[in-house]
Amino acid sequence: MDRSALPFGSLYRHGFARVAVAVPRVRLVDPHANAEESLRLGHLAAERGAALTVFPELGLTGYSAEDLFHQQALLETSVEALGGLIEGTAELSSVLVVGVPLQWEARLFICAVAIHRGKILGVVPKQYLPNYREFYEKRQFSRAASALSSTIKVCGQEAPFGSVLFKASDLPSFSFFIEICEDLWVPTPPSSWGALAGATVLCNLSASNATVAKADYRESLCRSQSGRCIAAYLYAGAGCGESTTDLAWDSHGMIWENGAQLAASRRYHGDSQLIFADIDVERLELDRMRMTSFQDAATDQRERIERIRTVTFELDVGEDELALDRQIERFPYVPSDSVRRDERCEEVYNIQVHGLAQRLEAAGIGKVVIGVSGGLDSTQALLVATRTFDRLGLARSGILAYSLPGLATSERTRKNALELMSCLGVTVGEIDISDASKSMLERIGHPYGSGEEVYDVTFENAQAGERTSLLFRLANLHSALVVGTGDLSELALGWCTYGVGDHMSHYGVNSSVPKTLVQHLIRWVAQSGGTEVGTAAVLQSILETEISPELIPGGDEAAPSQRTEETVGPFDLQDFHLYYLTRFGFRPSKVAFLALCAWGDRSRGGWPEGLPDESRKSYSLTDIRGWLEVFLYRFFERSQFKRSALPNGPKVGSGGSLSPRGDWRAPSDSSATAWVQELRRNVPG
Repeated sequence: MDRSALPFGSLYRHGFARVAVAVPRVRLVDPHANAEESLRLGHLAAERGAALTVFPELGLTGYSAEDLFHQQALLETSVEALGGLIEGTAELSSVLVVGVPLQWEARLFICAVAIHRGKILGVVPKQYLPNYREFYEKRQFSRAASALSSTIKVCGQEAPFGSVLFKASDLPSFSFFIEICEDLWVPTPPSSWGALAGATVLCNLSASNATVAKADYRESLCRSQSGRCIAAYLYAGAGCGESTTDLAWDSHGMIWENGAQLAASRRYHGDSQLIFADIDVERLELDRMRMTSFQDAATDQRERIERIRTVTFELDVGEDELALDRQIERFPYVPSDSVRRDERCEEVYNIQVHGLAQRLEAAGIGKVVIGVSGGLDSTQALLVATRTFDRLGLARSGILAYSLPGLATSERTRKNALELMSCLGVTVGEIDISDASKSMLERIGHPYGSGEEVYDVTFENAQAGERTSLLFRLANLHSALVVGTGDLSELALGWCTYGVGDHMSHYGVNSSVPKTLVQHLIRWVAQSGGTEVGTAAVLQSILETEISPELIPGGDEAAPSQRTEETVGPFDLQDFHLYYLTRFGFRPSKVAFLALCAWGDRSRGGWPEGLPDESRKSYSLTDIRGWLEVFLYRFFERSQFKRSALPNGPKVGSGGSLSPRGDWRAPSDSSATAWVQELRRNVPG
């Protein structure tokens, strides 16, 4: 399969793989019936586009057969049923992994058999047999380590026998490893070695019974193992149809990816079930590449890993379009769930406040200077400053906040700035920079100084520079620290005036907080009920104000002459691009695909609570492609020199920061050509 030949809308083109966990209703010690049901579920999974379907431990016989496993009739019938199942997969694209007892070398093993298109890819015996509490498997079975040979002959086929890494030759990053039930419970699960050997998908065929709180423990094991191994973890548990002579079974199936649960079965359900998830196997490999300690662990365990054999097969998922069935958050920095959002907002404020508090204490400074424009970023910075002073037990009068209206400042933003400062109880100041800006333009011979209406970048930066120069001199005068207001999104897009401009401060509290998160942090404060009515009202007004630098005259309060998002793109979309390009390093075409999944349909998926209806937008692939190209040029080619000289500021989220001392180190004179060409080549125009 040539991945580039797949339709743009196919999940397999973009490094995803659809997997399934089957939890069939079994007929105890009736292998043919169980094989028939497994094959039915396998076909259903393949019709949905699954590359891999995993079944429970000893699913062809039922796990709870006890001493019946030593009955020759049952063992022979199991092999016959397995043979029929293998024949039934001849035209099946999905790999099936089924559980069956197999007799070999005068030993009986609990086995997982990987089957694809009528062939056995490999047989994996269970390594660790429980012999305590309600499980006494050593009474009937032998452990994997007792096997004398590394191959097995079953159903007329010879196949690898033991620890095997199964790797798809035509689906990069997709490889899987199998362990069985108790293998996960031991201190060093076999799947750990499988992951270090390269498996991105770990499979567990299980027959864990149900007791109070045991499901929670199983979940914690799967979550931990998937996170520690940076892998997907597929858990297929036995359920209805198993004997309840002494135990109960709950049909527990789960799919995890790097510590996050993507799908779960209905426990105690009375019929067969299939659950699906689309795993980003490419992302898992990229995360492993970045996590150097993961690679070091693989190197240290080379001898153990070399015992795992690799079986390569061609998956051939077909060339039809297969839409991604996975929720992609529109706002990767902002959880749509209200409880998680509240937790995130509280944590972000704590990090910002802690950072500023530490800097003030280390510097021995008890005052700050901050320019307040009536826009989002300075509002957030001012809220952080007030919380910091409250935490340190300092009077808010030590926050010297200034409105600095210029040649294009609207009355609305000026009014919002003054009201906010007053409501928060800080020291309010105002200095009009219009005359000073005009004087500078006149002195340098700019046409505006001679009365011409020329509003170029020099005109804009004269005002930005005047504001910053004033703030630093005010800080000198009052022995204070200048708090920066610029956010992560503006740094990514280069939307700031370098040096003596809004690029510079003594400490940038918002430097790793993206614009979309700033909006939700302010909305959270306004709606949390912990502020006065007047403060909440002015915060709401600020949220409703169109984003603009207000540096060019000619607009009005309803429609400013400068609309930031008309130049750099909509921040909700550009923050999405920023997250996936810097956090994971995805190719632009994959970022565009994910953006289309998240933003292509306004009615699909959840929205953060409190977001106004007019802000719930959708974007076509054409929109996404166009704005992503703008992002690529501005980020990779035009703005790094600004990020290379950033003031200090706290890293807030796992999405990263752009500090040259932390998450992002890049040359200031790079080209965007490679990224733009990949976008144009692989995303339909």
